[in-house]
Amino acid sequence: MTLEFELAVPDDVEAGAPLIVLLHGRGSDRSDLLGLRGGLPAEAMIVTPQAPFPAAPWGYGPGWAWYRYLGEDRPDPETFEESQRQLEAFLEELPSQLPVETGALTLGGFSQGATMSLAHALRRPGIVPNVLNFSGFLANHPSVAVAADTVAGTRIFWGHGTRDPAIPFAMAEVGRLKLRAAGADLETRDYEIGHWIDPSELAAATEWMRQSPDFGNAAGRAAR
Repeated sequence: MTLEFELAVPDDVEAGAPLIVLLHGRGSDRSDLLGLRGGLPAEAMIVTPQAPFPAAPWGYGPGWAWYRYLGEDRPDPETFEESQRQLEAFLEELPSQLPVETGALTLGGFSQGATMSLAHALRRPGIVPNVLNFSGFLANHPSVAVAADTVAGTRIFWGHGTRDPAIPFAMAEVGRLKLRAAGADLETRDYEIGHWIDPSELAAATEWMRQSPDFGNAAGRAAR
């Protein structure tokens, strides 16, 4: 596989089960978001890949990072592009590593992982049915375009803390405005928290996923 990963499979998993791929934030690793498992749909398979770059050289701690952050809404173009390339390859390889054929893909993450997920969906229009953006931002990168044709076919959940010191709430407002202007199917939730995922946010995201017309159905298989 292109990226190392963790996999959580329900004991009674069935063909057509939902597939949720979650990308960790900077300085963390592939095990981090498995802690969300209890708040996600019990019938879903959860996959948590690990970012390809060591975080320590960039001052992000002992874990891993998806890209070098340049400030505001700007990821480093080269490292961001490389991680996007590896993420695309990973998602193409993933079905061969799963015990059953899955239903619709939900791609999401926290912070850097959320930014990567949203960007990946916009780079590959119509491929990712559902995106979870927990405290990320809309990346300012040449490959990430926000237009009617790039948002079509993708549902987006964007939760953000109004007191977030790492990715300020103002950045969320700017990104959301651009997505709405393009006609995106966007669900937004705001919380009086800092840079983390609130339990009520996770519950709202799970309810939102269940509202997807193809969540857990075989119709979503082609979307991977």
